[in-house]
Amino acid sequence: MQLVIVESPAKAKTINKYLGSDYEVLASFGHVRDLPPRDGSVDPDNDFAMAWELSADRAKQLKAISDAAKRADSIILATDPDREGEAISWHLLEWLKGKKAVPKGGASRVTFNEITKNAVTRAMQAPRELDQPLIDAYRARRALDYLVGFTLSPVLWRKLPGAKSAGRVQSVALRLVTTREREIEAHVAREYWSVEGQGQAGGQAGAGAAFQVKLSVLKGRKLDRFDLANEEQAMAARGAVEAGHFTVSAVETKPASRSPYPPFTTSTLQQEAARKLGFTASHTMRVAQGLYEEGRITYMRTDGVQIAAEAMHAVRDVIAQDYGSGPDVLPEKPRIYTSKAKNAQEAHEAIRPTDLGWRPSLRPATDADKLYGLIWKRTVASQMASARMERTAVDMFDAAGQTGLRATGQVVLSPGFLAVYTESLEDGAEDDEDSRRLPRLTVGDNIAVTQIAASQHFTEAPPRYSEASLVKKMEELGIGRPSTYASILQTLRDRSYVRVEKNRFHAEEKGRLVTAFLERFFERYVEYDFTSGLETKLDEVSAGDADYLTVLRDFWSDFSPKTREILELKPSDVTVALDEFLAPLLFPALADGGDPRLCPTCGAGRLSLKTGRFGAFVGCSNYPECRFTRPFASDGAAGDNAGPMVLGTDPVSGEPVTLRSGRFGRFVQLGEAEKPPRASIPKDVTVAGPDDLEWALKLLGLPRTIGDHPETGDPITASIGRYGPYLAHAGKYARLTNTAEVFETGMNAAVVRLAEAAAGGGRPQRGAATALKELGVHPVSGLALKVLAGRYGPYVSDGTTHATLPKSQAPEDVTLEAGVALIDAKAAAAPAKKGAKKAAPKKAAAKKPAAKKPATKKKAPAVKKA
Repeated sequence: MQLVIVESPAKAKTINKYLGSDYEVLASFGHVRDLPPRDGSVDPDNDFAMAWELSADRAKQLKAISDAAKRADSIILATDPDREGEAISWHLLEWLKGKKAVPKGGASRVTFNEITKNAVTRAMQAPRELDQPLIDAYRARRALDYLVGFTLSPVLWRKLPGAKSAGRVQSVALRLVTTREREIEAHVAREYWSVEGQGQAGGQAGAGAAFQVKLSVLKGRKLDRFDLANEEQAMAARGAVEAGHFTVSAVETKPASRSPYPPFTTSTLQQEAARKLGFTASHTMRVAQGLYEEGRITYMRTDGVQIAAEAMHAVRDVIAQDYGSGPDVLPEKPRIYTSKAKNAQEAHEAIRPTDLGWRPSLRPATDADKLYGLIWKRTVASQMASARMERTAVDMFDAAGQTGLRATGQVVLSPGFLAVYTESLEDGAEDDEDSRRLPRLTVGDNIAVTQIAASQHFTEAPPRYSEASLVKKMEELGIGRPSTYASILQTLRDRSYVRVEKNRFHAEEKGRLVTAFLERFFERYVEYDFTSGLETKLDEVSAGDADYLTVLRDFWSDFSPKTREILELKPSDVTVALDEFLAPLLFPALADGGDPRLCPTCGAGRLSLKTGRFGAFVGCSNYPECRFTRPFASDGAAGDNAGPMVLGTDPVSGEPVTLRSGRFGRFVQLGEAEKPPRASIPKDVTVAGPDDLEWALKLLGLPRTIGDHPETGDPITASIGRYGPYLAHAGKYARLTNTAEVFETGMNAAVVRLAEAAAGGGRPQRGAATALKELGVHPVSGLALKVLAGRYGPYVSDGTTHATLPKSQAPEDVTLEAGVALIDAKAAAAPAKKGAKKAAPKKAAAKKPAAKKPATKKKAPAVKKA
């Protein structure tokens, strides 16, 4: 019997169907060892020795593997065909050697790019040894990430309050997001105007098909973008168009073509799934993993764009069957692609279906079906003919030749690959630029122009990164590897360094401060070229062209002294240095030429960057006499930079009501007493000027008393707390949906809300969790799996074992395979059952009573130096 070891139960189940009774297939559930998260796991002083530790939740599975290995004649390591897969095989073999559980027949390695019967059978006939260069590259990458994380993160903790961690690739990705945020803030919108209208052939309105025209020449001069800089100029230009009678002076027609895109790589799949399907990178990889393990697609972690010759011929056969074999559909020769991505290693095929005959569903019901359809269409389109188009530009002038209009359009003569697949643009729109249709026009045709309008425009700042555009940028720069992008972006969210709004990354204050710190003190290690160069060196290790220990020594020889140098700095020195480094951002020049650091409250103090328990902020040097503060990253809202804004006067007290900005955001204040009443402004309320005085007074008047409870006689109040709006009564609380309800909820509604909250808020009590999704039946235990809503978040349960969902996993996206994997992993990590008998402890030998020592005065404990 031969023991085959793979990563996942789903993969093991699929392969088990293809192999006979002479094979036993077991899953390791991924990595079985890792570097423990503590100091000393990598020892630079001992030639970067690594102290690997077994994963606690793999004990049950490892025992099963060890027992099976003792029964087997040989072991076949069939983990994924990449660096991580090679590393898992290496860890397994090293552990088995340590247990002396390697059978006499030894261990061999096989790989396959797809989980099909033919691919698995062929792989079993061609075993090989473990790829040592790939293992070395894994060890180097793991050591580098550990050394950066466990060396740099403590520096952040000590010198930058509120910072959580830094990473070799994570910090560079964060820099991309924060740099874009600065570009947006620095952008100054520039006004410009355009004049457009509707043209119709025949010289009069209604005579022919309408088409769009745009003013292109004014007073005999070609217009540039900013030539019409204001409304006055635009209206004068509009008048010139209205007064003109236009004739076609030139018709220019050019043939054009568009070639299909190559099949998907890991990063392009993540980008397109984000644009077309709205998937996050991590969700895309989870779904693709399931498709791979089911045998529907090839391996999904790849930066290769080529597909096997056998698959290429299969694609061409499908094209001929479904779309025809004419030259406008199927090229004479197969298309060959090469990658343009920096540091691309085309060791694997692109992502493609394993069986092109398995056509996508016309009405995909699951995310797996949607992603499979995307992969199938992209693969088929990649071998189709180019789309042929005709682009037309028409110029029209008035009789004097001083005012000119232009119309452009495009006609698709042969759709080619566009009949199957259209690439998405960054905003998710289809790539149909310049696709307006024009009627047939000839020189000398008279054109009637109607609906002439002058439109105002402003230049826009560069857009914030979406997942798709950030992944694309990282790939272009050669930062990280495609297989790591999903986890990197998730880490930035988990650390609260960024937030995602409307699918765009916004840099949080914490993330911006960390980036500023690294740019100021570790500039080299967040440079794009340096990070990309390090990736190149790791790729050289993979190829066997470089020694991994040499790469580690070169990196550590510069990085270690730099961290020691920064650790010696006082936190106050770090703050002063950051204040100087960030001065252009924090204190931009004022339009009136005044001092941007002058405190707007006391008029005498100087503003500077300060740090506290909760992070960074800008404060006045006259503290505590002057308590002016504002957030570290101001968004330019009213009150942020100009000091308190007077909203009006409180009609009861006569005190002024002001809008201010503090360390924790904007707030309103009543009067100028030593401890004046204040109220934070909720996110769903706008207080920006005197028109919002009513809202300010409402917020300052909280808590609001609704009345006395009809049963207890105790007052019911409504207010806004740390966790949002709420009702309170006799020490009991009920949540409200929004701020408006704080001021609108009446007695009847309040009593009902409080009663519902006392009864569990209308939710089932503990032990009766709500079922969010029915997954199906566990293939081994036969128990029904469900996704349930628990007190601490959603989880998967079979009625006996409960497994918490990862934070990045949406309950509605959980598949049966994913649920089985979570339940099996949880069961494997379960502790021993209670009640097991323990050996009775041996009785200790009786000791003679020790002679009493004279009492001595206790010394105070020694104080360790920081």
